[in-house]
Amino acid sequence: MTPFKLTDELLEEIQQLISEKRNADLQSMMQEFHYADIAEIADELDVDEATYLIKLLESEKTSDILAEMHEDIREAVLKNLTAKEIAGELEELDTDDAVDIINELPKEMVQEVISEIEDREHAKHIVDLLRYDEDSAGGLMAKELVKVNENWNVLTCVKEMRAQAENVTRVHSIYVVDDEGRLKGRLSLKDLLTTSTKTNIKDVYIPKVDSVTVNEKGEEVAKIMSKYDLEAIPVVDEVGRLVGRITIDDIVDVIKEEADKDYQMAAGISQDVEADDDIWVLTRARLPWLILGLLGGLGAAAIMGGFEEMISKHAVLFFFTPLIAAMAGNVGVQSSAIIVQGLANDDLKGSISNRLIKEMLLALLNGLILATLLLIFTWVWKGAFTTALAISLSLVVVIVVAGLIGTFIPLFLHKRNIDPAIATGPFITTSNDIFGILIYFSIAKIILGI
Repeated sequence: MTPFKLTDELLEEIQQLISEKRNADLQSMMQEFHYADIAEIADELDVDEATYLIKLLESEKTSDILAEMHEDIREAVLKNLTAKEIAGELEELDTDDAVDIINELPKEMVQEVISEIEDREHAKHIVDLLRYDEDSAGGLMAKELVKVNENWNVLTCVKEMRAQAENVTRVHSIYVVDDEGRLKGRLSLKDLLTTSTKTNIKDVYIPKVDSVTVNEKGEEVAKIMSKYDLEAIPVVDEVGRLVGRITIDDIVDVIKEEADKDYQMAAGISQDVEADDDIWVLTRARLPWLILGLLGGLGAAAIMGGFEEMISKHAVLFFFTPLIAAMAGNVGVQSSAIIVQGLANDDLKGSISNRLIKEMLLALLNGLILATLLLIFTWVWKGAFTTALAISLSLVVVIVVAGLIGTFIPLFLHKRNIDPAIATGPFITTSNDIFGILIYFSIAKIILGI
């Protein structure tokens, strides 16, 4: 299968078909595309064109298209659909995808849409899911799954599975429950096919099964599924009853959202924003960290002001100030990035003290190598060994301190259940700039005897 690529020529052709209302040609063209490709096309159309396309195609396909569309475009398209039309789309979707769309509707419209859903069992499942936090396992799960009772025999089990599978897009696992609906284990398809039809399920099912509770955070679910290479994981309520399942496609979305959020946080953006947001929203997201950077710069300037006399006598120190500040910021960001990544992947082992000692030794080694190069360069350039020594020794100490700060702060925040991503970027850079400048001029003052 050749990967789909939306070209300007193809987009113009589709827009022309829409403008000329050549519905038969448009429908014929769309039949050739996967629903994810049509969603990509819809994202590039204006709202009216996207709405026209959605209304033209059959709900069986447009429901999946809506689920794949960019949130902003989808939200705009939904405003152009009636409650009955939206309900028709939701009936074709798994409950987790349906809830995602419901959450984007105006509150006053939610009840109207749900009342228009003809499949009342489907509507009930959607209402059940709406009560969970969208970032929890309950908010991520779908109600569609295949489950069997441990007291059934294999023949009854197969009949029930056939009936249940009609509503499940993909059967990842067969779950076993007791009479109270509590999760007991899972059933191997191989065992099911090779066992006598009269055998009870309780005699053949596998009691070991990984599961999560409805209140588990999405990030924790992602870690569990990643660790055990799971395509799906069952979700149980507070008393162990099976209430849904989470599939890998939902977890990929969670991982992507977390990565986007952490990347923005590391870059100094304090809230979830996108490139297409208006200027005011983008300003509010960026300004707090920029103010922090401004305050840090003012602090560094004030520190330098305290060493004005020394700088006037040894002007060469001034020229190396940006280098010291930059190295402090770079080392701090490197250290914190490794720690944040390790915390996110649950790869960090051992105590904070051991981690700090390791980082200190690493920073010391890097610092000595860099300082030696700087010493040789400065000595050759300026011919003043004492000044070169002061600058180089300062660099070693600054790098060690920056590495310790970049390591300690994320670990400290994590221990207190604060997102360690806020430690990277501007926060680490600004703090290390201030400490770096202070250390630099203090050591230079001692060595130069001023």
